[in-house]
Amino acid sequence: MEWAALVIFGYFMIFFIVATIIKNNSIVDIGWGLGFVVTAWILFFISGDYGIEKIIVNALVSLWGLRLFYHILRRNIFAEEDFRYKKWREEWGKWVVPRAFLQVFMLQGLFMFVVGLGVFWVNTTTFTGDMSYIVAGLGILVWVIGYFFEVVGDMQLRKHIANKNKKQKLMISGLWKYTRHPNYFGEAVMWWGIFIIVLSMDSSSFWKYLAVISPIVITYLLRFVSGVPMLERKMKESSGWDEYASKTNAFIPWFPKK
Repeated sequence: MEWAALVIFGYFMIFFIVATIIKNNSIVDIGWGLGFVVTAWILFFISGDYGIEKIIVNALVSLWGLRLFYHILRRNIFAEEDFRYKKWREEWGKWVVPRAFLQVFMLQGLFMFVVGLGVFWVNTTTFTGDMSYIVAGLGILVWVIGYFFEVVGDMQLRKHIANKNKKQKLMISGLWKYTRHPNYFGEAVMWWGIFIIVLSMDSSSFWKYLAVISPIVITYLLRFVSGVPMLERKMKESSGWDEYASKTNAFIPWFPKK
């Protein structure tokens, strides 16, 4: 796991240097998904053990991470610094560089290490027995459900934003009719799927069970810290918000309340 920490540190150092030069700390968001992919495959090749367990996990992480990387890159590549980071830049003043290093890039790296615990453990472990394909299959199914919510949710939102003739500023149709944040919900579900796959591995290591921290942390962050709360501060400014929020669950999909 030491290699995982070193790779993540080096990865975010590169983003920090670039962000400092161009004065745009929000590029850290672009690196989030890609960082898991880069770290997982580096650990895979360092281990020298190319078992099916590692390939399955890395393939799923790559499908998620590369799509998310492209999605955010296309949205942010030529945009000005995100309003959240711009606000922090103003508040931090002359301390913006050291505080950005610690509170944006290194903190992001810490979260990446914690969220990726299961993935990184799989890539640094040699398994001698067979994995439980029933449990692994269940994990893949859960992951696919999460991937569906994230991909379709993002696609529906992108089309809605691009529609200049829309009558409603808020996105309240499609998957967004059942949850105010289908993409965030989907991302959390994918990490629960990864954890279930980790449980299918033939190992008694405490890391196998400690990996439950991964989906717990990402679910908590998305629901209560950096996901839903921060975005909804902006969504509340749109007309129709009160009615939408009163009928639609914030996170877990369900039928709208009447």
